[in-house]
Amino acid sequence: MSAGVPNPPSTPHVKAMNCPGCGAALSLRSFTQAVTVVCDSCHSILDAQDPQLKILQQFKKATGEDPPLIPVGTRGTIRGTPYEAVGFQRRTIQVEGIPYSWHEYVLFNPYKGFRYLTEYNGHWNDTSTLRALPTLNAFAGNVRVTYLGETYRHFQTAQASTTYVLGEFPWQVRVGEANEVTDYVSPPRVLSSERSGNEVTWSMGEYISGRDIWRTFALSGDPPAPIGVYENQPSPFSTDTKTIWTIFGAFAIFLLLMMLGFSSFARDEQAFQGAYIFDTNARGETSFVTDPFELKGRISTLELSTSTNVDNNWIYLNYALINQDTGQAYDFGREVSYYHGYDSDGSWTEGSRNDSVAIPSVPPGTYFLRVEPESDSGHGTIHYEITAKRDVPQFSFFGIALLALLVPAALITWRSINFEHLRWAESDHAPMESSSDSGGDDD
Repeated sequence: MSAGVPNPPSTPHVKAMNCPGCGAALSLRSFTQAVTVVCDSCHSILDAQDPQLKILQQFKKATGEDPPLIPVGTRGTIRGTPYEAVGFQRRTIQVEGIPYSWHEYVLFNPYKGFRYLTEYNGHWNDTSTLRALPTLNAFAGNVRVTYLGETYRHFQTAQASTTYVLGEFPWQVRVGEANEVTDYVSPPRVLSSERSGNEVTWSMGEYISGRDIWRTFALSGDPPAPIGVYENQPSPFSTDTKTIWTIFGAFAIFLLLMMLGFSSFARDEQAFQGAYIFDTNARGETSFVTDPFELKGRISTLELSTSTNVDNNWIYLNYALINQDTGQAYDFGREVSYYHGYDSDGSWTEGSRNDSVAIPSVPPGTYFLRVEPESDSGHGTIHYEITAKRDVPQFSFFGIALLALLVPAALITWRSINFEHLRWAESDHAPMESSSDSGGDDD
């Protein structure tokens, strides 16, 4: 398909003729630029360059279930230039015996020449013929092409047959004619090469929404909804993915600096330590209070750690941290248990002999601990040690904040990867076998 720029007449007009096959009136909208024209009445393909309109081919009319969405003669403005739809063809490829068809529309402007629109399953491309050849490169066994500094990946190669035509064309169109079509993609653009014998024609398509097409040509109703992911359809997540990972990186650095700052300024000093023995065979009251200890400085976190010698046993400690001056109490309980043994899978362990808990926002003052231990009777004595540290840096907040940032970033990334997976599932380089019905299309 060559798209030469014509020398238009001073006053553009539609050339009227009659079909030599049936006598029906014909109109040439692209003037002398038309190479073939199709009679809408008898479906004869005529040589528009022949004054006698020689009949080149006749074909049976296809069923009316797949009419052009843009009727021949419809006018619209693309990239600031008015165009008229002068031709339409349906092209089909076979994939594992299943036919897949798409539409191509020929647009004409007497000053700019020809332009093309393609549509498949609601996906549209604004297409024009290239005037310079791309550079082909082999990359890890996969052919890629470079054009104007942009690299395009090979997507698909197939034999495309013309199965229906209407209107006029700037080349000799034939129903049933098959050409090898190869697509290379770099969303939102696609480069297509079409080989007919020894002649190869290159074109570039750019993805455009159906709603823009409908507005451009003032078409009634709504455009067909896009089905599936098209070969050069821009991912709606690519920009979001880059943005959210940039935000994630910035906040991660900020959180790291905050963590280092809190860690460097934290006092992390021991305020109390005591060793105790609990007799599991003892009867009566087991609770007691520790010696008072002082918490200095500002309101901060108190970390209470418990270390025991439990072995296939457990101990539960009811704690109360009580302010000696105000009577304010922080009640909580901690269980420490440790079990181990052997089974058919080998040795195993469960639990730990150590435990720690952070009590946030504890004011300075003099405190003591009320402790009440519990365990199963008959297990002898359990040794345990209690340690209280003042103003211990806690990193769990930073972990939670980092996770809260990571979840949306990971979700958007997954959706972006899935979008690309659906795109390439329809290519010659599918990541896995796909039986989706949304593929097998070329521009």
